[in-house]
Amino acid sequence: MSTAPSLRLLGVRFDDLDLEGALALVAARDPGLPFAYVVTPNADHLLRLEAGDAALRALYDGAWLSLNDSRILRLLAGRRGVRLNLAPGSDLAAALFARVIGPATPVTVIGGTPALIASLRARFGLTALFHHDPPMGFIRDEAAVEAAVAFVQAHPARFVFLCVGSPQQEKLAARIQAAGGATGLGLCLGAALEFVTGAKARAPAWMQRAHLEWLHRLASEPRRLWRRYLLEAPRLLRVMRKVPKGQ
Repeated sequence: MSTAPSLRLLGVRFDDLDLEGALALVAARDPGLPFAYVVTPNADHLLRLEAGDAALRALYDGAWLSLNDSRILRLLAGRRGVRLNLAPGSDLAAALFARVIGPATPVTVIGGTPALIASLRARFGLTALFHHDPPMGFIRDEAAVEAAVAFVQAHPARFVFLCVGSPQQEKLAARIQAAGGATGLGLCLGAALEFVTGAKARAPAWMQRAHLEWLHRLASEPRRLWRRYLLEAPRLLRVMRKVPKGQ
């Protein structure tokens, strides 16, 4: 765990860092240190954790950084008198490639398509990019999990992007950390690299400021995201009412 101040919202840890603060800590971390990882809980993660999965909650508590990824969550927390900072994972990834990662920086990506990797390599001139794509459902296959852990151990990198979806990415990050023998910083940033390469388009800035990025994503991927945004939204409102005013 980093030395950043933190708070708990419905029992979930959030480090009190904005994007610049998070970027500064991530950039300053010695790449030779033992492997640690960053999680970026959003509203979907909060609902999953609030449901009472103690084992999953421990994965978030074991993270070096836990950053709020959701403008909606910040808005709803603010209405309960809770100041929740914001450091979206997609913005953190973009800032890392723009300001920290150079062509020779060792980077490992777990998950993602060959086309995504080719785009990353071409766009940023990466000469030390390593890629391992585990099979679908790998987290339930011990041999596949061990293969992913071994790949990270065998390919020392300053940054390890875990692009296998949540909660698979957090589970894998914790396994890599527990196994030892790996260095660098694991980044559980979901689809962030797809936004970095332009494979997926971010919402316009005005939609982000108006807390409508969810609507843009829903319109872009309705079949995949309709349940999350349309069915779980009322549940999120109910859950946030549990937060004591001025917690």
